Amino acid sequence: MDSTGRRSGGLVEGLYKVLMRRTSVYATFVIAGAFLGERAVDYGVHKLWEYNNVGKRYEDIPVLGQRPTE
Repeated sequence: MDSTGRRSGGLVEGLYKVLMRRTSVYATFVIAGAFLGERAVDYGVHKLWEYNNVGKRYEDIPVLGQRPTE
């Protein structure tokens, strides 16, 4: 019942083998993660702001930007 020879490692060791073994792959992963994370936060905050300000935005007020008819 000795399982030490059969274990291939855990999640941390798997991430090390895939991402952190080479500096170029690790740096690319960090930069891409930061870019995608920033985009996700920006999208989420924008949607939250729109949800909280429905009816108060310039686009929601029908009389703004229209000229009176003669």
